[in-house]
Parts: sequence; structure tokens; C-alpha cells
Amino acid sequence: MPEILKVKPTRMELLKLKRRVKLAERGHKLLKEKQDALIMEFFTIYDEALTMRRELIKKIGEAFEALRLAQVEVGSVRLKEIAIGVNPNKEIEVRSRNIMGVRVPLIEVPELKRKPSERGYAFISTSSAVDVAAEKFEEVLELAIRLAEVEESLKRLGKEIEKTKRRVNALEYIIIPRMKNTIKFIEQHLDEMERENFFRLKRIKALLEARESM
Repeated sequence: MPEILKVKPTRMELLKLKRRVKLAERGHKLLKEKQDALIMEFFTIYDEALTMRRELIKKIGEAFEALRLAQVEVGSVRLKEIAIGVNPNKEIEVRSRNIMGVRVPLIEVPELKRKPSERGYAFISTSSAVDVAAEKFEEVLELAIRLAEVEESLKRLGKEIEKTKRRVNALEYIIIPRMKNTIKFIEQHLDEMERENFFRLKRIKALLEARESM
């Protein structure tokens, strides 16, 4: 026997269930639309993340090649001394924004690419190769922060898609079918009661007519 809800098989419960089914079907439609919109947004951001990751891998390669050239030019010891003297980057600010009801990070990235004079090391003890390496790594840092924002957004959207999918499936395959089965059961029960009442009244009428004819 199909699963049904534990309710009294009355006309009042029947009307309540029919209203609940309409609300559930409307909710299912809205959730399905939300799920589809979230999936579209997810894959749009996913494509962006893939592009950024490829770009980051390329920039990391360029940065390490520039570092190698700087090391050749000024030497490992001097390069370490220069690195110690570099001024720290400005702090980033992490906020959030809303995508289809999902809070995702919004990272406010300050300008990370600096002029050689802003980095803190002395020009007389360095070379243009060091400046190039520093600039390449600043580009890497900037892109890595942007990629972190995008990938965290993907993670949160993915969780929301899963949650929405579970709710859609629960409504579609469990809640709405169970309510419809219950409606069918109540309607059958009420029809049966009406037939029994009809035959009962018919028998009573026949008995009364038999008595009157005696």
C-alpha cells in the first residue's frame, strides 16, 4: 500500500491536504527554478575559475624564472637580504555578497603591484632583475587572492545546490506523493461511506414502506 499521512479521513482534512499540495507544488517549482539558476551561476564561475587557475600556473612559472635570473645576477645571499628588507603588502579586506540567497566572499584587494621605490629595498644594492622578479610575484599574489575568492564562492554555491536538490527531491518524490496518496485514500474512504449511507437509507426506506403497506 502506498505511504499515506496519519490524518483523520474527513472532508476537512481533505480540503486542508488539497491546499497543502498546491502550496508544496508551488514551492517545488520555485525551488527547482532556484536550483537551475544556481547551477547556471556555478558553471559560469567554474569556467572563470579554470581560466584563472591556468593563468595563475603560467604566472607562477614566469615568477620563478624571473627569480632564478635575479638569483644569477645578484647571488642567493644578497637576494635573501633584499627579501628581508621588503615592506609588507597592504592588508586585504574580506566582505561578502549575495548570489541567489548564498553569501559568498568579496575580497577587496588593494593595488599589490608596487613601484620599486615602494618595496623598501635600496636601488644601489639591487638590479632590474630583482625588480622584475618582485613584480612577477606581486602579480601571482594578486591573482591567487582573486582565485581564492572565486573558488570559495564555488564551494558555497555547490553546498547550496546540494541542499536545494535534496529539498526538491524530498518534495517531488516523498512529500507531494504522500499527500496525494492520502487525498486518494480519504476520497475513497468518503465515497465508500457515502455508498454505505445510501444503501442504509435505501434499506430504511424499504422497511418503512413495507410497514406502511401492512
